[in-house]
Formats: sequence, structure tokens, C-alpha cells
Amino acid sequence: MGPAQQQGNMKKQIRNWWGGLKSLRRYPSLVAGLLIILAFIVASLYAVVAVPYSEAIRLWRGGPGVWDENPKTAKPVWFDFFTTEKLSRTIRVTSQDQGAVHVEPLDDETDLVTIELPFNYDYDTFPRELNLFTDASTSLSASIFWYTPDGRVITIKEDREFRGATETYYISQDSGLITQLGNRLPHLVLFTDPRYEERVLKGDYQMALIAEVPQGGELSAKLVVYGEVQGLAGTDHLRRDIAVALLWGAPIGLIFGVLAAVGTTLITFLLSAVGTWLGGKTDSALQWLTQVNLIIPLLPVLIMFGYLYDRSIWTMLGLVIALNIFGSTMLTNRAMFLQAKESPYIEAAQAYGAKNFRIIFRYLMPRIAPTLLPQLVLIVPSFVFLEATLSVLGLGDPVMPTWGKVIYDGYNEGALYKGLYYWMVEPALLLMLLGIGFSLIGYSLDRIFNPRLRTV
Repeated sequence: MGPAQQQGNMKKQIRNWWGGLKSLRRYPSLVAGLLIILAFIVASLYAVVAVPYSEAIRLWRGGPGVWDENPKTAKPVWFDFFTTEKLSRTIRVTSQDQGAVHVEPLDDETDLVTIELPFNYDYDTFPRELNLFTDASTSLSASIFWYTPDGRVITIKEDREFRGATETYYISQDSGLITQLGNRLPHLVLFTDPRYEERVLKGDYQMALIAEVPQGGELSAKLVVYGEVQGLAGTDHLRRDIAVALLWGAPIGLIFGVLAAVGTTLITFLLSAVGTWLGGKTDSALQWLTQVNLIIPLLPVLIMFGYLYDRSIWTMLGLVIALNIFGSTMLTNRAMFLQAKESPYIEAAQAYGAKNFRIIFRYLMPRIAPTLLPQLVLIVPSFVFLEATLSVLGLGDPVMPTWGKVIYDGYNEGALYKGLYYWMVEPALLLMLLGIGFSLIGYSLDRIFNPRLRTV
């Protein structure tokens, strides 16, 4: 083959591909579905790269030091678009960065250390909480003062004991401070405009720690003013960033749904072809298993299995595939294979002496194969919803962050009753969007491969 002929073939292939792409315009639903699924695939790849699996598990398990600087049940930052107020955001001030540290020697053994933690508060709503994180090389006592923009000085604590190492002072939960402030929450009183009790006093604030530290000792501090909004997805009752579960819910849902759909569809397709062609006891046994399996309720079996044995997502995946092999699809495939079995070319293959498995794999299965892809694509969402359903029922994988786990936690914490709609709406919308994407692709493929539904 000469260079000119090779170039001609290449141009012909490009024209064929371009013509195929142009033909997609006849099926806008297919294009829309592909774009939706492509977006989920890109999000899944981003999740795997940006937040590796081990890190995602660590973040979702939480624990001391993981989400301490996040507010509880904070709304997403885009809530600002739906209110005229500027909702408060979390402010972090550390002595190493924004703060200032002053050291004044008292004698040969101790220094007077003053840590200043200044910040500007320019929000229309009050913060959710105030916490002070300290790290000292030895036990010591410190006095804590609060400076407001209008020049007032409020004593938060005098001679508070810090036992050394890392310690958290929960200012908003200090019962003594609450009593001192007239049984009002500290994070509200400290930011209140004294002229208007319901209004925030905006401006430059400062917290100061004054402590006597042994010479050579170290003291650092971090002030966290927790806001009402946090991140693109908000936080839950354990201060976890819900975006972690929303990101990782995409690859987990796709893997579970696609593996379950592929495993179920291919095994069912193969067994129905073998049973239909061989007939006799093989076909009778497969039909008996199908009829028995059809009367077994899938969800109660999975619930019982999860409570009594194991809730691992991979164990559940294997059980889902096993229970769906002998389903109604087996009967549908058998009906199509019975019709294809009577085709003239099948009789011709028998006349030429073709073996059973050659007829099954070379002639019979390819005849029905075009119907396999739409069927496979259409059942993916059902398995994704099944995984989410198990999680909502408390039977999801105890380790993995999934959309169903987010809905389960939101339901248990009364998210809807507390007005935290984002907590349950975000994963529910993603589930619906994924299902719509696969449905659009599946129905479009059915129109393409099914001559009775094909449009010119």
C-alpha cells in the first residue's frame, strides 16, 4: 500500500468519524447524557487525584485534630446569594502568622509573654462559636482579654490553667464566662454592638493572652472564630466537610453501579444463551432458579445480610450481582434467543457441523448483542440507587464516604427539621443527575439499536 493510498484511507476514516459525530445531532438526549456522565467521570478522577483514598477515609472518619477548625453544621458559602446579609465566615488567627508575641523578662527564671491575636470582623451575622487552641512547653496560667472596636476591654478569663502540650479552650462553652456575661453566649456578647443588642459590631478585634513562661519555654496560640458558612458543600454535625463525601460519592457510585450492571448483564446474557441453545435439563434448571429468585425480595435479603454478616461495599456488590443474575432479564433474553435460534443461518451452521459453543458464541450471542448495551446502561442507575438505599438504611460501608451516608447522617440529625436542607438536597441532586444521565444515554441507544424505535 503506497503513501497516497494510506493517506486516502486516513482521510476516509476521519470523514467516517466526523460523519458519526454529526449524526449524534439527531439524538440530543444522547449528547446531554454523555456530557452529564463525562462530568461525573471528571469529578471522580479529580477526587482520586486531589483526595487520595486513604486521605478521604481519614477525613471522613474525623477525630481529634482533623476537623477542629471547621464549624458545626455550617451552610455552603453560596448561601450568600440567597440573603441580603453577609454571612459570617470562619476566621483563624495564629500567633506565628497574623499575631504578635511580646516577651518581657521578669527575673532570671521567667518571662512575661503577651500574645496578641488581631482580626477584622466585617460580617452582618454573629459567629457560631469561639475556640482558643494553645500549645505550651510546660504548665502555666494565663489571663485572656478581649478588645472590641469601640475600645472596650472584656476579661474572658484570669489565671486560666494550661497543662502544657496542645489544649483547647472552648470559650463558647465556658459556664463561668456565660454566667459572667449575664447568662448569654460569649460568641454573641463579645461581638454585639452595645447600642443595638441584635446588631453585630463590625471592626478590628483583638484577643490577648498574658502569661508568665519559664525562660526557654514556648507558648503559641490560635484563635478560631467559627462562621455560619463553610466551603462549597457545608459541614455536618461532626464538623466534616461534606464536599469530601460528595466528591468521593461519584467514583464509588459509578464503580458500584457499573460493576454490578456489567457483571449482572453479561452473566445473565451468557447463561440465557447457553440454556436456550442446550435446552433440556440445563434450560429447565436455569428457569427453575430464575422463578425461585424472582420471588425472593432483594432488599430484605441485603438488609438481613448486612446486619448479620458484613456491610462491606464489595461484599454487598457480590451479593447484588448474585441475586440479580437470575432475574426478569433472564426471561427476556431467553425469549430473544428462542427467536434467534430458529434463524436460517443457525440451521446452516448446524448443517456444516459447528459445535454447540461455537454456535453460541459465534452466531447466537452476536445476534442479540446489540440489545445488550442499552439494557446495561439503563440498569446502572438502579444499582447506584440501591447502594444509596443501603446507606440510608444504615447498611452502607462503615468506612467509605458516599452520597447515601451523607443522607443517612442528615436524616439522623434532623437536618430537614433544623433547616439544614443543603445536607440532604446536595447528595440527592447528584443521585438524580447521575440517574438522568444514564437514562438519557440508555433510551437513546435503545432508539439507535432497536429498528422499531429508530428515527430517520
